[in-house]
Amino acid sequence: MSSSVQRKRVRKSPEARRAEIVDTAATVALAEGLECATLRRIAEELDVRPGLISHYFPSAENLVAEAFGTAATHELDALLPADRPDGTPTQYLARYFALSSGDAYDDISRLWINARHLSRYRSVLRDQVAEQELASDERLEGLIRDGIARGEFRTADPHVTAIQILVVLDGLGAHANTDRSNRPEPVLRMAVTLAERELGLPPGTLEREATALPAVLPAAPSRSTAPRADDSPADAPSEPSEPSAPSAPSAPPDPARP
Repeated sequence: MSSSVQRKRVRKSPEARRAEIVDTAATVALAEGLECATLRRIAEELDVRPGLISHYFPSAENLVAEAFGTAATHELDALLPADRPDGTPTQYLARYFALSSGDAYDDISRLWINARHLSRYRSVLRDQVAEQELASDERLEGLIRDGIARGEFRTADPHVTAIQILVVLDGLGAHANTDRSNRPEPVLRMAVTLAERELGLPPGTLEREATALPAVLPAAPSRSTAPRADDSPADAPSEPSEPSAPSAPSAPPDPARP
């Protein structure tokens, strides 16, 4: 007579479980879109009951907003770290442009497009989008101010210059879903050209720096998949029991874009 041995389910602390749920939702949103980060889908990914997800996120809107915030924060930290002990501001700016273009950046560009569209109908997501936009503005402005202090950049208004650069990058990223193979090279270089002009850098500086980035500059961290629900250590603190109530109803579909 055959028998099967099931892996022992280990409860996680509320903090660890909540973080796992958000990280998993961010992974799903990045790969498939925010609409796919539903309570039921995240429960399936983590192999838990939907009621456990709704215990931490009674509203799907809050989960979607936090998933976007987590993905956007990871993206910003990968492109432009807050702490930059190695390298010069010019090198970090060159690295920023090198990482924020091409196929590898398309997923996060699509997520921003997705979030800005849905934020028209979802107030919590709209607040999160505004928060992430401000974080990007401040991070890039901080780098520009560092470059000014070290005599590498020259600009009358670092805040305006940062926004100009981000607006051009957003405009180029808005075409992440379309074929860009026939796009002229000057168009692809618009953000770099703008940055060099506004910061007083000789043309070609950032591209030369990008091809000769020193090994001391960190590479962009890879996005990892969140652990499954039964992967926590045996001595993890207990989390609330999984609710036995029926699954939370799915959020109503978003209105179509006019």
